[in-house]
Amino acid sequence: MGATAACLVHCIALPVLIAALPALAAVFPIPESFHVYALLLAVPATGGALLAGYRRHGAIGPVLGGTVGLVLLALAVFVWGATPLEAPVTIGGSILIGCAHLANWRFRRAAHLHLA
Repeated sequence: MGATAACLVHCIALPVLIAALPALAAVFPIPESFHVYALLLAVPATGGALLAGYRRHGAIGPVLGGTVGLVLLALAVFVWGATPLEAPVTIGGSILIGCAHLANWRFRRAAHLHLA
C-alpha cells in the first residue's frame, strides 16, 4: 500500500513540479546545471519505472510516450536551453512523462487484477 501511495505521489506530483520549474525559475534563480542534473535523475527513474511496467504488462505505449517525453526534456536542456522554446518543450516533455507513468500504472493495475 505504501509503494502504491508513493507511486501515486510520484506520478502526480513530479510532472506538476517539473512543469512548474520554469515559472519558479523567474522567482528563484536556478543554475543552468540544475537542468542537467534533473535530466540525469529523470532518465533512469522514468526508464526504470516504465521498463518494469512493460515487463509486467507488455504494453509498449507507456515506454514510447515516456521516451518521447525524455527526448523532449533533453532537447530543452541541450538544444533550446535559455531560449523561448525551453519552457514549452520542458512542459510538453513533462506532461508526456506524466501521462506515460499514469498509463503504465493503469496497465500494471489491470495486469495485477487479471492475475488475481
